Amino acid sequence: MTRSRPPRSPHPPGKQAGKQAGRHRPAKAPAAERRAAPAKPTPPERRPGPGPSLVREARGPWLYGQHAVLAALANPRRTIRRLLATEEAGQDLPPGLEVRVERVDRRALDQLLPGAVHQGLAVLADPLPDPSLDDLIAATDQDSLFLVLDQVTDPHNVGAILRSAAAFGAAAVIVQERHSPPVTGTLAKAASGATELVALCRVVNLARALRDLKDAGVRTVGLDSEAGSSLAEALAPGPLALVLGAEGEGLRRLVAETCDALARLPTRPPLASLNVSNAAAIALYAARQRG
Repeated sequence: MTRSRPPRSPHPPGKQAGKQAGRHRPAKAPAAERRAAPAKPTPPERRPGPGPSLVREARGPWLYGQHAVLAALANPRRTIRRLLATEEAGQDLPPGLEVRVERVDRRALDQLLPGAVHQGLAVLADPLPDPSLDDLIAATDQDSLFLVLDQVTDPHNVGAILRSAAAFGAAAVIVQERHSPPVTGTLAKAASGATELVALCRVVNLARALRDLKDAGVRTVGLDSEAGSSLAEALAPGPLALVLGAEGEGLRRLVAETCDALARLPTRPPLASLNVSNAAAIALYAARQRG
């Protein structure tokens, strides 16, 4: 008996299925349905904190650290734009502040101020107005004491010198415009609040500024480790400007020649040199010990 075979499909089963699958794609939802689709869930709201945009928008420096921030907040001449504080550090803030306190976590401050010892506090502040040398001279009296820095560029040193100047009641620290650091958070932290207490005066020409001080009756004494006179011998009653040079280089020739006298500190070998901020503190102490 002959068996009949079923008719052969013109397409193999695999190819036929593939073609049919290719023809029948899911239809797009109508536009109205697409518009009505549920929106993606909104991420949880973050606590206010500093971001990269704040750094770009800053008019002045970020000052940080407890002493620097509290001194800036207490200074009526300082305009504060933002105040950031962790929960713990915010407890030390004085009541009745005019600026709003923004609570942030420590990680946010670490990101804003990489490597800084911020102690949980930071303020974004406008720079203080620069006092003029003429204004300083006009206010000079017999007790006035100035520090003049010749090309001291390290912000840690300048900050420490400002701190000593505040401790010994100096009227101002005078620096050259082109060879001195700006007032940054680093400098203000080293100054421990003294940037708000001691005027930082920038002049174009340091030798000319010394001549102006001398014309106003201020005695100018430069520190030089090789000077023939000791500091005690060079000091005299009346207004005084102590002039210090950068470590290693010391005073430049024209600056040294403009001083009324050069004097040395009573240090001894084999290690007779001092950091410029330490030398400034010792010189300020000696100046205040005058009879």
